[in-house]
Amino acid sequence: MLPKEMPSGAAAPADGTAHRVVLEGRGALTATGVQAVLRCDEQSVCLATGCGTLTIGGQELRVCELNVQSGRVSLAGRVEFLQYTEPREKGPGGLLHRLMR
Repeated sequence: MLPKEMPSGAAAPADGTAHRVVLEGRGALTATGVQAVLRCDEQSVCLATGCGTLTIGGQELRVCELNVQSGRVSLAGRVEFLQYTEPREKGPGGLLHRLMR
């Protein structure tokens, strides 16, 4: 049974869109709350979501369905990993600032 609420440690999407990932076996994946497809090839797919950038890695990956209006993406192929990354926040000064401290 799936939980009806997000666990207390989980971050809610910043833009308020519901983001969900469903992996069936290791051969089919459906994601909702997708804002953009950043990159797509046979080894990886990168999706911008309200929870960060989702990278899906595997073999023979292909997009089966893409609905820009609803933010739904369906993939097929052999899924080997899922990884979320947060966008970096730019601090004051960047590299030069850190070197001159």
